[in-house]
Amino acid sequence: MEEEGDRIRVGISLGTLKEERWLKDRDILMAKLKDLGAEVFVKNANNDDEDQLKQVRYLLDQKIDVLILVPNDLQKASAAVQLAKKYGVKVISYDRLVTRSNVDLYISFDNIKVGRLMAEWLIKKAPKGNYLIINGATSDHNTKMIKEGYDSILREKVERGDIKIVAEEWAPDWMTEYAFKVTDEILQSGRRIDAAIAGNDSLAGGIIEALAEHRLAGRVPVVGQDADLAACQRIVEGTQLMTVYKPIDKLAEKAAEMAIRLARGEPLDIRKTIFDGRYYVPYYVLEPVGVDKSNIEDTVIRDGFHSSQDVYRNLPKAH
Repeated sequence: MEEEGDRIRVGISLGTLKEERWLKDRDILMAKLKDLGAEVFVKNANNDDEDQLKQVRYLLDQKIDVLILVPNDLQKASAAVQLAKKYGVKVISYDRLVTRSNVDLYISFDNIKVGRLMAEWLIKKAPKGNYLIINGATSDHNTKMIKEGYDSILREKVERGDIKIVAEEWAPDWMTEYAFKVTDEILQSGRRIDAAIAGNDSLAGGIIEALAEHRLAGRVPVVGQDADLAACQRIVEGTQLMTVYKPIDKLAEKAAEMAIRLARGEPLDIRKTIFDGRYYVPYYVLEPVGVDKSNIEDTVIRDGFHSSQDVYRNLPKAH
Protein backbone atom coordinates (compact mmCIF):
# COMPACT_ATOMS: atom_id res chain seq x y z
CA MET A 1 0.00 0.00 0.00
CA GLU A 2 1.35 3.40 -0.95
CA GLU A 3 2.02 5.96 1.75
CA GLU A 4 -0.37 8.94 1.89
CA GLY A 5 2.27 11.29 0.45
CA ASP A 6 3.12 8.85 -2.36
CA ARG A 7 -0.45 8.26 -3.50
CA ILE A 8 -1.14 8.96 -7.14
CA ARG A 9 -3.44 11.94 -7.54
CA VAL A 10 -5.88 11.98 -10.47
CA GLY A 11 -8.04 14.91 -11.54
CA ILE A 12 -11.22 14.36 -13.54
CA SER A 13 -12.66 17.30 -15.48
CA LEU A 14 -16.10 16.63 -16.95
CA GLY A 15 -17.55 18.87 -19.63
CA THR A 16 -21.07 18.07 -18.45
CA LEU A 17 -23.15 15.81 -16.20
CA LYS A 18 -26.41 16.60 -18.02
CA GLU A 19 -26.77 13.21 -19.67
CA GLU A 20 -27.34 10.14 -17.52
CA ARG A 21 -24.31 8.34 -18.96
CA TRP A 22 -21.77 10.89 -17.61
CA LEU A 23 -22.91 10.21 -14.04
CA LYS A 24 -22.10 6.54 -14.63
CA ASP A 25 -18.69 7.39 -16.08
CA ARG A 26 -17.85 9.61 -13.12
CA ASP A 27 -18.94 7.07 -10.51
CA ILE A 28 -17.13 4.10 -12.11
CA LEU A 29 -13.96 6.14 -12.75
CA MET A 30 -13.86 7.34 -9.13
CA ALA A 31 -14.51 3.87 -7.69
CA LYS A 32 -11.89 2.15 -9.90
CA LEU A 33 -9.22 4.82 -9.27
CA LYS A 34 -9.79 4.57 -5.51
CA ASP A 35 -9.56 0.75 -5.75
CA LEU A 36 -6.20 1.25 -7.42
CA GLY A 37 -5.06 3.40 -4.49
CA ALA A 38 -5.35 6.83 -6.12
CA GLU A 39 -6.67 10.04 -4.62
CA VAL A 40 -9.35 11.51 -6.89
CA PHE A 41 -10.53 15.09 -7.51
CA VAL A 42 -13.58 15.74 -9.71
CA LYS A 43 -14.96 18.89 -11.32
CA ASN A 44 -17.97 19.39 -13.64
CA ALA A 45 -17.99 22.37 -16.04
CA ASN A 46 -21.73 22.35 -16.84
CA ASN A 47 -21.12 22.98 -20.58
CA ASP A 48 -19.03 26.10 -19.85
CA ASP A 49 -15.62 26.28 -21.57
CA GLU A 50 -14.22 29.04 -19.34
CA ASP A 51 -15.32 27.17 -16.23
CA GLN A 52 -13.65 24.02 -17.50
CA LEU A 53 -10.33 25.84 -17.91
CA LYS A 54 -10.62 27.36 -14.40
CA GLN A 55 -11.45 23.96 -12.96
CA VAL A 56 -8.48 22.34 -14.69
CA ARG A 57 -6.28 25.06 -13.18
CA TYR A 58 -7.75 24.20 -9.74
CA LEU A 59 -7.08 20.47 -10.30
CA LEU A 60 -3.48 21.19 -11.32
CA ASP A 61 -3.06 23.22 -8.11
CA GLN A 62 -4.00 20.03 -6.21
CA LYS A 63 -0.71 18.55 -7.54
CA ILE A 64 -2.41 15.89 -9.65
CA ASP A 65 -0.25 13.43 -11.62
CA VAL A 66 -2.79 12.74 -14.38
CA LEU A 67 -5.75 14.66 -15.79
CA ILE A 68 -8.72 12.72 -17.22
CA LEU A 69 -10.46 15.25 -19.42
CA VAL A 70 -13.92 15.06 -20.99
CA PRO A 71 -13.76 18.23 -23.10
CA ASN A 72 -16.81 20.43 -23.40
CA ASP A 73 -15.42 21.79 -26.68
CA LEU A 74 -13.03 19.80 -28.88
CA GLN A 75 -10.90 22.87 -29.75
CA LYS A 76 -11.19 25.17 -26.75
CA ALA A 77 -10.17 22.38 -24.36
CA SER A 78 -6.72 22.34 -25.97
CA ALA A 79 -5.87 25.31 -23.69
CA ALA A 80 -6.49 22.99 -20.71
CA VAL A 81 -4.21 20.33 -22.23
CA GLN A 82 -1.41 22.88 -22.81
CA LEU A 83 -1.76 24.10 -19.23
CA ALA A 84 -1.49 20.53 -17.89
CA LYS A 85 1.63 19.95 -20.01
CA LYS A 86 3.20 23.08 -18.54
CA TYR A 87 2.71 21.49 -15.12
CA GLY A 88 4.20 18.20 -16.39
CA VAL A 89 0.84 16.44 -15.96
CA LYS A 90 -0.21 13.60 -18.32
CA VAL A 91 -3.59 13.96 -20.04
CA ILE A 92 -6.15 11.33 -21.02
CA SER A 93 -8.80 12.60 -23.44
CA TYR A 94 -11.78 10.56 -22.26
CA ASP A 95 -14.45 9.50 -24.77
CA ARG A 96 -14.27 12.88 -26.56
CA LEU A 97 -11.13 13.86 -28.43
CA VAL A 98 -9.41 17.18 -27.76
CA THR A 99 -8.13 18.23 -31.18
CA ARG A 100 -4.69 19.59 -32.12
CA SER A 101 -3.31 19.15 -28.61
CA ASN A 102 -1.24 15.92 -28.56
CA VAL A 103 -2.84 14.28 -25.50
CA ASP A 104 -1.05 11.29 -23.98
CA LEU A 105 -4.01 9.00 -24.66
CA TYR A 106 -7.43 9.12 -26.29
CA ILE A 107 -9.77 6.39 -25.05
CA SER A 108 -13.22 5.91 -26.53
CA PHE A 109 -15.56 3.62 -28.39
CA ASP A 110 -15.39 3.18 -32.15
CA ASN A 111 -17.55 6.19 -32.98
CA ILE A 112 -17.51 5.56 -36.73
CA LYS A 113 -19.00 2.14 -35.98
CA VAL A 114 -21.64 3.83 -33.77
CA GLY A 115 -22.83 5.75 -36.84
CA ARG A 116 -22.68 2.65 -39.04
CA LEU A 117 -24.75 0.59 -36.60
CA MET A 118 -27.42 3.31 -36.41
CA ALA A 119 -27.76 3.51 -40.20
CA GLU A 120 -27.69 -0.29 -40.71
CA TRP A 121 -30.53 -0.84 -38.24
CA LEU A 122 -32.57 1.98 -39.76
CA ILE A 123 -32.12 0.86 -43.38
CA LYS A 124 -33.41 -2.62 -42.50
CA LYS A 125 -36.57 -1.06 -41.07
CA ALA A 126 -36.98 1.81 -43.56
CA PRO A 127 -35.04 1.06 -46.77
CA LYS A 128 -36.67 4.02 -48.53
CA GLY A 129 -38.17 7.38 -47.59
CA ASN A 130 -37.50 10.65 -45.81
CA TYR A 131 -34.75 10.56 -43.18
CA LEU A 132 -34.34 13.15 -40.43
CA ILE A 133 -30.88 13.39 -38.83
CA ILE A 134 -30.24 15.35 -35.64
CA ASN A 135 -26.62 15.15 -34.59
CA GLY A 136 -25.11 16.23 -31.29
CA ALA A 137 -23.09 19.39 -30.75
CA THR A 138 -20.48 20.40 -33.33
CA SER A 139 -18.17 21.09 -30.36
CA ASP A 140 -17.87 17.30 -29.82
CA HIS A 141 -15.47 15.49 -32.18
CA ASN A 142 -17.48 12.26 -31.79
CA THR A 143 -20.37 13.76 -33.77
CA LYS A 144 -18.13 14.09 -36.83
CA MET A 145 -17.02 10.46 -36.54
CA ILE A 146 -20.62 9.27 -36.10
CA LYS A 147 -21.58 11.21 -39.23
CA GLU A 148 -18.72 9.56 -41.12
CA GLY A 149 -20.16 6.21 -40.05
CA TYR A 150 -23.78 6.74 -41.04
CA ASP A 151 -22.81 8.54 -44.27
CA SER A 152 -20.79 5.49 -45.36
CA ILE A 153 -23.95 3.36 -45.11
CA LEU A 154 -26.54 5.85 -46.38
CA ARG A 155 -24.53 7.43 -49.23
CA GLU A 156 -25.40 4.89 -51.93
CA LYS A 157 -29.14 4.94 -51.14
CA VAL A 158 -29.17 8.74 -51.04
CA GLU A 159 -27.40 8.91 -54.42
CA ARG A 160 -29.90 6.40 -55.87
CA GLY A 161 -32.77 8.51 -54.57
CA ASP A 162 -34.16 5.75 -52.30
CA ILE A 163 -33.49 7.90 -49.25
CA LYS A 164 -33.99 11.64 -49.02
CA ILE A 165 -32.45 13.55 -46.09
CA VAL A 166 -35.21 16.03 -45.17
CA ALA A 167 -32.98 17.75 -42.60
CA GLU A 168 -29.54 17.21 -41.07
CA GLU A 169 -29.12 19.38 -37.98
CA TRP A 170 -26.62 19.78 -35.13
CA ALA A 171 -28.15 20.29 -31.68
CA PRO A 172 -26.32 22.93 -29.61
CA ASP A 173 -25.20 21.43 -26.26
CA TRP A 174 -27.09 18.23 -27.20
CA MET A 175 -30.39 19.94 -26.29
CA THR A 176 -33.43 17.64 -26.28
CA GLU A 177 -35.68 20.67 -26.84
CA TYR A 178 -33.85 21.41 -30.09
CA ALA A 179 -34.57 17.89 -31.41
CA PHE A 180 -38.24 18.31 -30.45
CA LYS A 181 -38.47 21.72 -32.17
CA VAL A 182 -36.86 20.62 -35.46
CA THR A 183 -39.04 17.48 -35.68
CA ASP A 184 -42.22 19.35 -34.80
CA GLU A 185 -41.54 22.10 -37.37
CA ILE A 186 -40.99 19.55 -40.16
CA LEU A 187 -44.24 17.74 -39.32
CA GLN A 188 -46.16 21.01 -38.93
CA SER A 189 -45.03 21.99 -42.43
CA GLY A 190 -46.69 18.85 -43.79
CA ARG A 191 -43.49 17.03 -44.71
CA ARG A 192 -43.25 13.33 -43.94
CA ILE A 193 -40.59 11.68 -41.76
CA ASP A 194 -40.08 7.95 -42.37
CA ALA A 195 -37.03 7.39 -40.14
CA ALA A 196 -34.74 9.36 -37.82
CA ILE A 197 -31.14 9.20 -36.62
CA ALA A 198 -30.47 10.95 -33.29
CA GLY A 199 -26.97 11.80 -32.05
CA ASN A 200 -27.80 10.32 -28.64
CA ASP A 201 -30.74 8.95 -26.69
CA SER A 202 -31.80 12.25 -25.17
CA LEU A 203 -32.09 13.73 -28.70
CA ALA A 204 -34.01 10.58 -29.70
CA GLY A 205 -36.34 11.36 -26.78
CA GLY A 206 -36.98 14.85 -28.18
CA ILE A 207 -37.72 13.47 -31.66
CA ILE A 208 -40.07 10.81 -30.27
CA GLU A 209 -41.90 13.36 -28.10
CA ALA A 210 -42.61 15.44 -31.22
CA LEU A 211 -43.66 12.33 -33.15
CA ALA A 212 -46.04 11.44 -30.30
CA GLU A 213 -47.74 14.83 -30.56
CA HIS A 214 -48.46 14.00 -34.21
CA ARG A 215 -49.55 10.42 -33.31
CA LEU A 216 -46.53 8.96 -35.08
CA ALA A 217 -44.53 7.53 -32.15
CA GLY A 218 -43.81 3.87 -32.82
CA ARG A 219 -44.65 4.24 -36.50
CA VAL A 220 -41.45 6.12 -37.38
CA PRO A 221 -38.27 4.19 -36.45
CA VAL A 222 -35.79 6.26 -34.40
CA VAL A 223 -32.24 5.27 -33.43
CA GLY A 224 -29.89 6.78 -30.83
CA GLN A 225 -26.88 5.89 -28.68
CA ASP A 226 -25.83 5.52 -25.01
CA ALA A 227 -28.48 3.00 -23.86
CA ASP A 228 -29.99 5.52 -21.44
CA LEU A 229 -32.68 3.96 -19.24
CA ALA A 230 -35.46 6.04 -20.87
CA ALA A 231 -34.29 4.84 -24.31
CA CYS A 232 -34.23 1.19 -23.21
CA GLN A 233 -37.78 1.65 -21.88
CA ARG A 234 -38.84 3.18 -25.21
CA ILE A 235 -37.26 0.24 -27.07
CA VAL A 236 -39.27 -2.39 -25.18
CA GLU A 237 -42.38 -0.19 -25.45
CA GLY A 238 -41.86 0.09 -29.23
CA THR A 239 -41.32 3.85 -29.72
CA GLN A 240 -37.53 3.69 -30.28
CA LEU A 241 -36.06 1.11 -32.66
CA MET A 242 -32.53 0.79 -31.25
CA THR A 243 -29.72 2.36 -29.29
CA VAL A 244 -25.98 1.86 -29.49
CA TYR A 245 -24.82 0.48 -26.16
CA LYS A 246 -21.36 1.42 -25.02
CA PRO A 247 -20.30 -0.61 -21.96
CA ILE A 248 -19.14 2.36 -19.90
CA ASP A 249 -17.71 0.20 -17.10
CA LYS A 250 -15.11 -1.20 -19.54
CA LEU A 251 -14.22 2.30 -20.76
CA ALA A 252 -13.96 3.83 -17.28
CA GLU A 253 -12.06 0.90 -15.78
CA LYS A 254 -9.54 0.84 -18.63
CA ALA A 255 -9.10 4.64 -18.41
CA ALA A 256 -8.43 4.35 -14.66
CA GLU A 257 -5.81 1.62 -15.24
CA MET A 258 -4.15 3.70 -17.97
CA ALA A 259 -4.11 6.77 -15.69
CA ILE A 260 -2.17 4.79 -13.06
CA ARG A 261 0.28 3.54 -15.71
CA LEU A 262 0.85 7.08 -17.01
CA ALA A 263 1.40 8.37 -13.47
CA ARG A 264 4.03 5.68 -12.88
CA GLY A 265 5.71 6.33 -16.22
CA GLU A 266 4.89 2.81 -17.44
CA PRO A 267 4.41 2.14 -21.18
CA LEU A 268 0.80 1.93 -22.42
CA ASP A 269 1.63 -0.53 -25.24
CA ILE A 270 -1.00 0.94 -27.58
CA ARG A 271 -0.30 0.51 -31.30
CA LYS A 272 -3.39 2.26 -32.70
CA THR A 273 -3.36 6.02 -33.24
CA ILE A 274 -5.87 8.71 -34.24
CA PHE A 275 -5.08 12.00 -35.98
CA ASP A 276 -6.16 14.94 -33.80
CA GLY A 277 -5.78 17.53 -36.57
CA ARG A 278 -2.08 18.07 -35.90
CA TYR A 279 -0.66 14.99 -34.14
CA TYR A 280 -1.15 11.23 -34.17
CA VAL A 281 -2.06 10.29 -30.59
CA PRO A 282 -2.36 6.85 -28.93
CA TYR A 283 -5.94 5.60 -29.31
CA TYR A 284 -7.47 2.85 -27.16
CA VAL A 285 -10.70 1.84 -28.84
CA LEU A 286 -13.61 -0.26 -27.51
CA GLU A 287 -16.44 -1.90 -29.46
CA PRO A 288 -19.99 -0.51 -29.31
CA VAL A 289 -23.03 -2.83 -29.55
CA GLY A 290 -26.34 -2.24 -31.34
CA VAL A 291 -29.28 -3.01 -29.03
CA ASP A 292 -32.95 -3.46 -29.90
CA LYS A 293 -35.87 -5.40 -28.46
CA SER A 294 -34.40 -8.74 -29.61
CA ASN A 295 -31.09 -8.54 -27.70
CA ILE A 296 -31.70 -6.08 -24.84
CA GLU A 297 -31.84 -8.98 -22.34
CA ASP A 298 -28.46 -10.36 -23.47
CA THR A 299 -26.63 -7.02 -23.43
CA VAL A 300 -27.78 -4.09 -21.30
CA ILE A 301 -29.69 -6.20 -18.75
CA ARG A 302 -27.24 -9.13 -18.54
CA ASP A 303 -24.34 -6.72 -17.98
CA GLY A 304 -26.24 -5.06 -15.12
CA PHE A 305 -26.15 -1.72 -16.97
CA HIS A 306 -29.88 -1.45 -16.22
CA SER A 307 -32.08 -3.88 -14.30
CA SER A 308 -34.86 -5.82 -16.01
CA GLN A 309 -37.28 -4.31 -13.50
CA ASP A 310 -36.31 -0.77 -14.53
CA VAL A 311 -36.31 -1.43 -18.28
CA TYR A 312 -39.77 -3.05 -18.27
CA ARG A 313 -41.19 -0.76 -15.55
CA ASN A 314 -43.85 0.83 -17.78
CA LEU A 315 -45.06 -2.41 -19.35
CA PRO A 316 -47.63 -4.92 -18.06
CA LYS A 317 -45.92 -7.67 -16.03
CA ALA A 318 -46.03 -10.44 -18.67
CA HIS A 319 -43.34 -9.14 -21.03
